[in-house]
Amino acid sequence: METAKMSTKNQIVVPRQMRETLGVKAGDEIMFIARQGFVYLLPKPKSFVEALKGRAKEKLRYPRSYLKRERKSW
Repeated sequence: METAKMSTKNQIVVPRQMRETLGVKAGDEIMFIARQGFVYLLPKPKSFVEALKGRAKEKLRYPRSYLKRERKSW
């Protein structure tokens, strides 16, 4: 577990091991995402389209019963 201390200017230094794990270097942008009491750090992708391409394949499939029900309603 790595820790960092916040300065009086509300700045933190990302520990070296974390920078290496994220693959970021000086000048790179990092995104902070807060979800349910946790904060996630991710390197900002150069292209969000390329970074997200193909990620929702499984989530976009509808159950067969849903499709049948919808078709009947037409």
